[in-house]
Amino acid sequence: MVGRHDDSQRAYIGSFTAAGGAGILTAAVDADSGALTVLGATDTVADPSYLALSAAGDMLYAVSETSDGAVAAYRLDGDKVVQAGSPVPVGGAAPTHLAVHAGHVLTANYGSGSVTAVPLRPDGGLARTASGVLAHSGTGPHPQRQQGPHAHQVLPDPSGRWVVSVDLGTDSVRVCELTAAGEPALHREVALRPGSGPRHLVFHPRGDRAYVLNELAPTVTICAWDAAEGALKPLGEAAVLPGPTNGDGEAYPSEVVVAPDGRFLWTATRGQDVISVLALDEAGTRPRLTATVPCGGHWPRDLAIDPSGRFLYAANERSGDVTWFTIDPETGIPRRAGSVGAPAASCVIFG
Repeated sequence: MVGRHDDSQRAYIGSFTAAGGAGILTAAVDADSGALTVLGATDTVADPSYLALSAAGDMLYAVSETSDGAVAAYRLDGDKVVQAGSPVPVGGAAPTHLAVHAGHVLTANYGSGSVTAVPLRPDGGLARTASGVLAHSGTGPHPQRQQGPHAHQVLPDPSGRWVVSVDLGTDSVRVCELTAAGEPALHREVALRPGSGPRHLVFHPRGDRAYVLNELAPTVTICAWDAAEGALKPLGEAAVLPGPTNGDGEAYPSEVVVAPDGRFLWTATRGQDVISVLALDEAGTRPRLTATVPCGGHWPRDLAIDPSGRFLYAANERSGDVTWFTIDPETGIPRRAGSVGAPAASCVIFG
């Protein structure tokens, strides 16, 4: 990246343009306080709800979470986010998440329940067409939310060999790999508790544990991860809320992040509008809920930790802001430090 007016870190905020979002916001990050200052926005693609950066940090990729589904690439020129070519159809509906892996951008397509691979060109732009689509199949017991597959997240494992896709509709996690032709191929499917509605997964920094946050039950499923075999083994569940939900019953966990030192997990829950703190034991197998704090807004769709591990950020979709917190290094409890307006905010990433 060239031409920045200062050396501070940048954050990129995705949003839903259909709900009044400005598209992709660029913000400066103050290294001492974690504060965000919005520098600009680009709205060339509809509903860029989730974002990912290239390994070199010079390209930004965004899903277009629309019924016909697409992924778009952007070049980062200083603080300018410049679209690079036309969006590429992903052959699936409502992509909610994406990741960069092995020379491809992978998307999790919630509406159609599939994972798509789009090759990257040498310059970081997207190929004109996808190289493959892996369709999920199956159902779950929830009468409205699990009538079919709903892939909600796709990400590479720490070894870089495997890709996992988390499916809310089928109560399962699929372990996949890319073929030589760039097609996502199923290695194995791992069943989780029926009706749990898995949404997002995060790996322990050590690489031998994974934590799956469930949307239809306010719990996190602890799993052992064997990178040599590409095997995920559920070990148990832990609550992310201290007791029964509030009177209206709304409690929809959205995101889980882990501390860089592996001592804490944090989760966000919409409806309850809280961030939960879970302390991890040395083995990483027994998360213990120690605190919940207000998320600083309404409907926290995403939760992110900055690379230093000192600040936590909540993208509050319905209140239209991103709130940041300082993290107590001894307890892991986040303390609200400020917020910035970001209509229909849906994710935060750092570059």
